[in-house]
Amino acid sequence: MLIKVVAAGVNRPDVVQRRGLYPPPPGASDIPGLEISGTIKALGAGVTNWAVGDRVCALVAGGGYAELCVAPVETLLPAPQSLPLAHAAALPETVFTVWSNVFERGYLDHGEWLLVHGGSSGIGSTAIQLAKAFGAHVITTAGTDEKCAFCRDLGADLAINYRDQDFVSAVKKATDGRGVDVVLDMVGGDYVPRNLDCLATEGRHVTIAFLGGPKTTLNLAPLMLKRLVMTGSTLRARSLSFKAALTQSVEQLVWPMIEKGRFAPVIDSVFPLDEAWRAHSRMEDSVHMGKIILQVSSE
Repeated sequence: MLIKVVAAGVNRPDVVQRRGLYPPPPGASDIPGLEISGTIKALGAGVTNWAVGDRVCALVAGGGYAELCVAPVETLLPAPQSLPLAHAAALPETVFTVWSNVFERGYLDHGEWLLVHGGSSGIGSTAIQLAKAFGAHVITTAGTDEKCAFCRDLGADLAINYRDQDFVSAVKKATDGRGVDVVLDMVGGDYVPRNLDCLATEGRHVTIAFLGGPKTTLNLAPLMLKRLVMTGSTLRARSLSFKAALTQSVEQLVWPMIEKGRFAPVIDSVFPLDEAWRAHSRMEDSVHMGKIILQVSSE
């Protein structure tokens, strides 16, 4: 599908790619941008269930920071009618990442506890809302009192300012010593052993980034004694068949939550495409709360 892009979501992998540390997978555009919204401009051969002019959003492996972007039909979704089309650009990469890792890899279930680090980020704000929408309890960490209040407003049961509190102690107190069932970790480094200390028996630790470094030192005894599971994933380089199955799950299970008003992307700021550098600077400064969007064109 050829998409006339209205907006593109800004994600940390875009920043890492700009620094030369995250090359696009073979065959993908070297233009940054992993999620877009817009209207269909042209259909690929054999496509019959979409029409030119349809409002859509899509997960792409690159090329989103542009006026036109080619998107696989397998990762195309209808833009929710309840959202401005530009806001729909905040959905694919973030929702796909959270759904795949928290629910499909982490098996978060109704009534369980989730600990998510960086709760005010695009991933964090999505994880909080979706976990609550599906009946889980949420604890999150953030770096300022303002960000903690933001997380609580989204539904977090507890928001911990990690600069003032030891999150391990706070988690144990909040769960009466039991611990959480799932940790969604974007920090890595020395957070990992502390995360394992937060996990309840049969808990699951899911890594999606390592802003604090890719290496750590672990005591394997708690892993064995509590029967913990450690896993992690990336999304960009996964096969199209995997992304197609994920798209179907998201449309079936998450999209109704948007239409019911139980989940919506939180937009931090919108920048014009030619000020993408400002959007990246805001993300690198870690002052944003929610998603950063690049406005490419009007609807």
